[in-house]
Amino acid sequence: MIAPFAGKVLVTGAGGFIGRALCARFAAAEIDYVAAVRTAAPDDSRRESVVALGDFAAADWRDVMQGVDTIVHLAGRAHVPPGPAADAPTPFIVANVHVTRRLAEAAAQAGARRIVFASSVKVYGDASEPGRPFRAGDVAAPQGAYARSKAEAENALAEICRANGIEAIVLRLPLTYGPEVRGNFRTLLAAVAAQRRLPLAGIRNRRSLLYVGNAVSAIEAALVAPSSRGEALPIADAEVVSTAELATRLAQALRVAPRLFHVPATFMRGTAALIGRGTDVSRLLDSLEVDTSRFRELTGWSPPKSLDEGLAATAAWWQTRRPR
Repeated sequence: MIAPFAGKVLVTGAGGFIGRALCARFAAAEIDYVAAVRTAAPDDSRRESVVALGDFAAADWRDVMQGVDTIVHLAGRAHVPPGPAADAPTPFIVANVHVTRRLAEAAAQAGARRIVFASSVKVYGDASEPGRPFRAGDVAAPQGAYARSKAEAENALAEICRANGIEAIVLRLPLTYGPEVRGNFRTLLAAVAAQRRLPLAGIRNRRSLLYVGNAVSAIEAALVAPSSRGEALPIADAEVVSTAELATRLAQALRVAPRLFHVPATFMRGTAALIGRGTDVSRLLDSLEVDTSRFRELTGWSPPKSLDEGLAATAAWWQTRRPR
């Protein structure tokens, strides 16, 4: 913890990737918290702090607000199953906008002091220009349904917090990784671990990443930071890497040989467009870099773990987990 913290914290999405790590940190630091989950997991029965609320969009948030000083809002939807409706707006609006609005309204009624909201760097856009990372204060230009819902959730949160004197701190997170990671990072991790041949050797983009331990540290800093006057603040690991370098360093952490070969980016984009996978390939090829200097200036925070340390922890988990 950057500074002593007193007060009760409500963590939404406490059963998720970042939420479980954050709650473990709070428990170790003996911070008073309530962990809000949709459905309790088997090991949650041992934790008195866990409250299962069912559907967050229909939940009565007043039930868990008693005595809460600060809220860390991690709950949300980042993906829907692949298919024609994968970018349909309604599931994202309900999970990301509607839930955020109802949570903020309940916080206002309960007299909460601060809300720390986990948003996404994709609110800035899908890709940053070479040599020009996204930074605090940049104009939002969200592209897909997920990014647009996060931008709308930020706006709803800001409006309610301004009207009720609540301090809102918005953290825009890049691709986050670590033990128990899922999504695209896990797909890459599995491919590298299996020593599959990957057409990544020629990719020279720049991607910001965030180790889950660094995410927890940044949230801790946001709990005690001076008010950011409603700014949205990107956070990330200190080091930026290309997709090719990430795959190579993952291989080193896993102690396997990287098997990368070169395919021209134009060919990859063209082929992917023909089969309807253009967005997936763009995530591999495009840059998405952020400048975290504003958050560091406000809080004194710096990532406690390096990229290699984060990858090593992720690789160690992958190699010791039980087959699923």
